[in-house]
Amino acid sequence: MSKLLQAFIFDLDGVITESAEYHYLAWKALAEELGITFDRAFNEELKGVSRMESLEKILVLGGRQDEFTPEQKASLAAKKNDHYGTLIQQITPADILPGIAPLLAEIRSRNLKLGLASVSRNAFTVMASLGLKDEFDVIVDAAEIKRGKPDPEIFLTAAQLLGVEPSACIGVEDAVVGVEAIKGAGMFAVGIGSEETLAKADLVYAHTGLLSYAEIVEKFDQA
Repeated sequence: MSKLLQAFIFDLDGVITESAEYHYLAWKALAEELGITFDRAFNEELKGVSRMESLEKILVLGGRQDEFTPEQKASLAAKKNDHYGTLIQQITPADILPGIAPLLAEIRSRNLKLGLASVSRNAFTVMASLGLKDEFDVIVDAAEIKRGKPDPEIFLTAAQLLGVEPSACIGVEDAVVGVEAIKGAGMFAVGIGSEETLAKADLVYAHTGLLSYAEIVEKFDQA
């Protein structure tokens, strides 16, 4: 049954740009300062997870989850973010991932709406650095929601602000919790990564360079 497509809603990290490396470096520096061994394998568990949840996971990893007050934890999270904020100053439009610019142009040419749903509190800064902030109709970040992914709140909020029904939206994500959030919102989910990991997505591409507007819309219409 054909449906009316009205909007695309994108995640940021790992979809539009790869700022995950900067998150990794900032978390690693904080973890090591706390005497916690932090590697890239564990960092994968933080994909799509909010800052405070990520900190909790790291503290549990080091067995230090009961050693800090809520205020101290907030201070640690802020310290990580300050470091991350310094690192992302290096981001430029050249850091837009392959395939994203032409896909955004195609979406715009079809007069469809564009939304961003990112749990990063630095989403506006990163999008401005990429030169994409004004290309999106709506940007929803962690400051505007109460529940992080996999809760669908962030995607539902984006759809509401765009003035469209969730069923008329296509969400694009690279994290398991992100795909779960898209599906929980009642949207069509496009995953970036492995089909095995993102099994709940409606359509999966190994990397952004393979994204095809025509194929995505065809699959959406058939869903």
